[in-house]
Amino acid sequence: MNALFTFIVVVQVLSALAIIGLVLLQHGKGADMGAAFGSGASGSLFGATGSSNFLSKSTGIAAAIFFAATLALAFVGNKRTPVSGGVMENLPPATVPAAPVAPATGVQVPAPNAAAPATGTSSGAAGQANQIPK
Repeated sequence: MNALFTFIVVVQVLSALAIIGLVLLQHGKGADMGAAFGSGASGSLFGATGSSNFLSKSTGIAAAIFFAATLALAFVGNKRTPVSGGVMENLPPATVPAAPVAPATGVQVPAPNAAAPATGTSSGAAGQANQIPK
């Protein structure tokens, strides 16, 4: 994929240079007046129609190649695969830590709003054994 990208860039640069050269070679509107003073012999190089048809057609072809290369660069540039392994990629999902659990000691801690146990019941270890949840 990198070689294709480089090739398209080279084609685009060469076509841009060709456009620049062809535009500079073309005669302006006042070039016919210059031909009267001795520079009209250059038209015989490109045929009887002169250089205007050849240079304008060549410029159009170079412009079409430049346009196609630009579109190809836009297409190839958008098809690149993203680089993986970034800072924010592949992070484990965020988890909320669980509330700490009191160790099982066999003694049940009463809740802050719980009623006090009734007095007069059995006391000692037998009374605590009844309060252990199963």
